[in-house]
Amino acid sequence: MSVRSRSSTSSAAESEKKQTVFSENEKSVGYDTSSVSDYDSVYGEKYYFWSRTKASNAQLDEVATQPSVFDDPDKCHHFRPIDTYENLHRFDPKFRWTWREERQVVRKVDLRIMTWVALMFMALQLDRANISQAVADNMLTDLGFTTNVFNNGNTIFKVFFLICEVPSQLVSKKLGPDVWIPIQMISWSLVALSQFWLKDEAGFYITRALIGAWEGGFIADICLYLSYFYTSIELPVRLAYFWAALTTAEIIAAFMAFGILRMRGVLGYEGWRWLFLIEGCITAVVGLVSFLLMPPSPTASASWFRGKNGWFTPKEETIIVNRVLRDDPNKGGMHNRQALDWKMLGKSLADVDLWPIYVIGLLFGLSSASVDTYLTLTLRSLGFTTLQTTLLTLPKQFLTLFTLLAITYVSQRFNQRSLLGVFAQAWVLILLIPLRVFDANTNRWSKYAVTSILIGHPSTHAIQVAWTSRNSNSVRTRTLSAALYNMFCQLSGIISSYIYRADDSPLYKRGNTALIGIACMNIVVYILVKFYYIFRNRQREKVWNLKTPEEKEQYTLTTKDEGSRRLDFRFAH
Repeated sequence: MSVRSRSSTSSAAESEKKQTVFSENEKSVGYDTSSVSDYDSVYGEKYYFWSRTKASNAQLDEVATQPSVFDDPDKCHHFRPIDTYENLHRFDPKFRWTWREERQVVRKVDLRIMTWVALMFMALQLDRANISQAVADNMLTDLGFTTNVFNNGNTIFKVFFLICEVPSQLVSKKLGPDVWIPIQMISWSLVALSQFWLKDEAGFYITRALIGAWEGGFIADICLYLSYFYTSIELPVRLAYFWAALTTAEIIAAFMAFGILRMRGVLGYEGWRWLFLIEGCITAVVGLVSFLLMPPSPTASASWFRGKNGWFTPKEETIIVNRVLRDDPNKGGMHNRQALDWKMLGKSLADVDLWPIYVIGLLFGLSSASVDTYLTLTLRSLGFTTLQTTLLTLPKQFLTLFTLLAITYVSQRFNQRSLLGVFAQAWVLILLIPLRVFDANTNRWSKYAVTSILIGHPSTHAIQVAWTSRNSNSVRTRTLSAALYNMFCQLSGIISSYIYRADDSPLYKRGNTALIGIACMNIVVYILVKFYYIFRNRQREKVWNLKTPEEKEQYTLTTKDEGSRRLDFRFAH
């Protein structure tokens, strides 16, 4: 089913039926159905801020409410939010608003919520990625470490990141992301800045473990938090902005490192020590301010810091809540501080139809992660100085930013996911081949160009996170599926740490051969996943079409199938 559809049903017949019900219900409550306009006719190709919009001023004043289960008086009670749902007082299935009002509300959410979330992610990247800049400043030599110690440290970080993903999600669901995320940020920043006093392998391993443990779950927690404010149409684009913020952070960090690393010798300390200290302090400040700038929900933005009336008016709160619930009624099935129990966890793990995306999470990054991780070491081995190395990482960051936004735009524009994964892996494969052929006599600028373009390949990570959320189809599953997907991504990082080995340096011929094989395998995996979801959709469509309208109605009202297990749900691919 297209993510551009705001109806929760899957078949064209059901969608047509819902449109009829919607019109009849509108007449019954006194609304003029002639002013109702669907999303596509108003927004057209509007996905990013630079995209063109079809809407005229007249269209923007048309009713924005899209057909949903709440328009059917026989079904709406079945999908009504639970009594403990935090936004229940703003739930109103008869409430209508215009496209102009919706657009203004979304802009406000972008400004108030998304902007700060992006800044928090940038802070995360400062403490997560500055290890590469520290290595460019001879950190390994200063501490007497080999590249294998560096690999072990990266592995320890990712192992603890991985094992803390689900526990972090469970804590976040109990306390609320608005409480747990700032606690995470302050905790890991204190460990990160303590690396200023790093002396030996034990200290290196301990700090990598603690940073990984506190950062584990952060991304999944953020995705859960954003789902409170955005629809399924909007979330992939916001996640693209999210990862664009990461790349922006890497660009800013490179400039910061260029200056901070020149502090080598200040008070007798190396530049990389000052890097850890200064950037850790920055993250701590962002974490403290996050306590003040993260409202628990759209209807709970009032505070002494955010104002006694909050960020949103009662009407704006009603628009946010109802547009989100109309897009996905399952979001009203849990309170945002309702803990998950072990039974819920078991159900989420047993949702086998999400495992193909988890497999992609495990494999897709393997083909390029090693090249990226070793970029600074590779540049140093090519004879570039510390400062040159820091600046030479910038072009690939700009390329990554551009390709990330571009491929996510294409995904939204053409409602594709798997095929774009094939494209990204083909990009990597084409550039791995010359990297494998290069020898010691190859011009260093040629090696640098190929490596940078390879690493700057279009990342499908944001698409896949939103894909996981979309195919979860329930708050319970969505809460854990994001964590599980990210766990597989971290497991991928652990594997990639051992593809490039010290005895294979500096050309890494053996490692690059393995990467070529992995890229080829990934292309096949993406194609198989697409066929799997097409097959599953056809299976369900066949069963669904055999039912009479009465049987479909009965199923909708009485089924115990949840989330993606529902017969009337179709998987995106």
